[in-house]
Amino acid sequence: MQVKVRGTNIEGALRIFRKKVSESGVLFQYKEKMHYEKPTTKKQRKKAAAKQRERKRQSSIDQTKLF
Repeated sequence: MQVKVRGTNIEGALRIFRKKVSESGVLFQYKEKMHYEKPTTKKQRKKAAAKQRERKRQSSIDQTKLF
C-alpha cells in the first residue's frame, strides 16, 4: 500500500494511509491470522455475531414502531 506525501503534510498522509488500511481489511486479516482458531470456534463466534446483529436489527425495528 502506498501513500504519497504532498509537501511536508505527513499527518495528512498518515490519516489517508490509516483510512486505506482500515477499508482494505489488511489489519483485520493480520490479527485474525496471528493465532490459530479451530473451525468450530470460528463457526461459534460467527454464529454469535449473527445473533447479536439480528437482535440489534429487531430492537431498531421495535423502536420505530413505538413512534
